Amino acid sequence: EHSNLAARYSMVAPPSLGSAPPPVYRGLGRCACAFWLAVAFDVVGLAVLLIGVFASVFFYDLLIYAGAIVIFLSLIWWVFWYSGNIEVPPAELEDDVGLLKKNKGGLSRFTGAVSRFSSRVSSGIRSSLRRNGGAPGGRTSKRSAAGRPGAPHTEQVAVAMATVAPQASAADAAVSCDVEMPHTTTETSPA
Repeated sequence: EHSNLAARYSMVAPPSLGSAPPPVYRGLGRCACAFWLAVAFDVVGLAVLLIGVFASVFFYDLLIYAGAIVIFLSLIWWVFWYSGNIEVPPAELEDDVGLLKKNKGGLSRFTGAVSRFSSRVSSGIRSSLRRNGGAPGGRTSKRSAAGRPGAPHTEQVAVAMATVAPQASAADAAVSCDVEMPHTTTETSPA
């Protein structure tokens, strides 16, 4: 009976097939380590949390928060275990990982033409941006803002201010402020 069980659960390929079949994972799946880490985090976190709730210690709030945090961190291991055991057939992976499908007729020629056109357009745009100094929102452009026709010419504004202290007479409290207004001009081009 023992040899029957060993032969039944053996993953050795029969000699006639030539290549080994994919291993069959039973029970916990491929990521058993992540599963046991998740269970351990849950058990430790629950134990710490319950000690914080039921034990009469002066740092019970620390234990409650620490237990909750450890239980929350166990979610990382649960996600690892679950995502490691997702089975996707190879036919569905062809589009995602770059495996080429067999010729399916005119559709593959059309998608190839669209792909070539897209790469030509994007490389043209990329080289144009390199020649002109980059994207408008990215690096600084070689053209200045004041050099464009129709752009207002601005100058620096100097404002002189003084502190006013309470004085005995109104004549002594006069404060002068010198303000230069910006000189803006707009050029209009004939239509």
